[in-house]
Amino acid sequence: MHDATPPRAPLALYAIGLGSNRRHVRHGDPRRVLLAALAALESDDIEPVDASPIIASAPLGPSRRRYANAVALVASPLPPPDLLERLQTIEASFGRRTGQRWCARTLDLDILLWSGGAWSDPALTIPHPAMAERDFVLGPLRTIVPRWRHPLLRHSIRQLAARLVQAKPVDRSGSAH
Repeated sequence: MHDATPPRAPLALYAIGLGSNRRHVRHGDPRRVLLAALAALESDDIEPVDASPIIASAPLGPSRRRYANAVALVASPLPPPDLLERLQTIEASFGRRTGQRWCARTLDLDILLWSGGAWSDPALTIPHPAMAERDFVLGPLRTIVPRWRHPLLRHSIRQLAARLVQAKPVDRSGSAH
């Protein structure tokens, strides 16, 4: 008689956005915080596949500190709510406090995309609702998964990133003569 191991759930791919604009007591500056967070993602059921370069970006909202941003591609059998819970546990271990929107933060981890397509429940929306308007997300994302299609907009990450940097036409309909 042999031991039958239960089959593992199929692996899904997730694109995880990482951001920091605050020093950490142990890890140091925001860039080093992201490197430590990338290492913290790896576990029995989260396997890092790829990571973008870390970039610097201007803050959103009232914070004045520049951000370090990156995107990690991970494989995991976890369903989206369980992965979100894991990411929140990692954020908390880096000192993240909840309820502080748009503030300086040591670590922010967001699920941007999931190979399962779209997901929505009261705690989580995938794809991330604002990702298509954020160069600090699309730039790093484009370096690792340029062909991944946004499940709702149907454009590739490369196309979405290109749309952000294209010059916008000037509206001349309201000009006075």
